[in-house]
Amino acid sequence: MTIKFTNDHEWARQENDLIVVGITDFAQQQLGDVVYVELPDLERKLEQGEEAAIIESVKAAAELKSPISGVVTEVNETLTDTPETINDDPDAGGWIYKMRPSDRSELDGLMDQAAYESLIGSLE
Repeated sequence: MTIKFTNDHEWARQENDLIVVGITDFAQQQLGDVVYVELPDLERKLEQGEEAAIIESVKAAAELKSPISGVVTEVNETLTDTPETINDDPDAGGWIYKMRPSDRSELDGLMDQAAYESLIGSLE
């Protein structure tokens, strides 16, 4: 199971033919208590770097940008009623959407775990 990261603190995890997308633990800590998530529409075509969702917390609202291009195949409906799942479990239960990638090679341009940890270290 490969997981990649963006400079904007999104993660993308390959699961079979789909890519699961969420925000990192670092991102949810910076946001604080998440109170609302605007999920993308099903079947929406996203380009890499395009705004895919909005996450609102008690501190701020943040755009989640799509880490790669593709089509949204599933959204995490749990977040509609319990957006705080992102705070409690950002790496698993707090996933935001799944997509069918249009160009899987875009994953190669994202950071691996070591590179992402280095980025976070430079921010703290």
